[in-house]
Amino acid sequence: MFEQDYIMRQIKEMVRAILKLLFNIDTRSDSALEVSTQDWEVLDRLRELADRGCIDEAEDALFELPEDRENLKTALIFYSYLNDKPDDFLKEHDFSRDEIISGIKDILAKYSLEGLFDALK
Repeated sequence: MFEQDYIMRQIKEMVRAILKLLFNIDTRSDSALEVSTQDWEVLDRLRELADRGCIDEAEDALFELPEDRENLKTALIFYSYLNDKPDDFLKEHDFSRDEIISGIKDILAKYSLEGLFDALK
C-alpha cells in the first residue's frame, strides 16, 4: 500500500513539474488540470475508453495523435487521470502504475523530451 501511494505521488509530481516547465501551468489543484487543455473532445474520448477498461486502446489512440504541443498536454493530463484510478481498477484492466510511468516516458520520447523524464525521475 505504501509503495503504491509513493508511486502515485511520484507520477502526480512528475506530471505537474512537466506541465509547469513546458506550459507554465500551475497545477497545485486538480481542477487546474481540467482547464489546461483546449482539446476536450480528444481528452473526453480517451477518458471514456479508460473508464470502460480499454486503457490499452486509449493509449494507442493517444500515440496516434499528431505531434503538437496541445496533444502533449492532453497526453500528460490523460496519464494524470489514469493515475487517479484506484489500484483495483487498474489491476482489473491489466494495467499498472509502472505502465503509467512508462507511458509518460514514451510520450516524452515521442516529442524528443526524454531528457526531461530522466531529469525528473
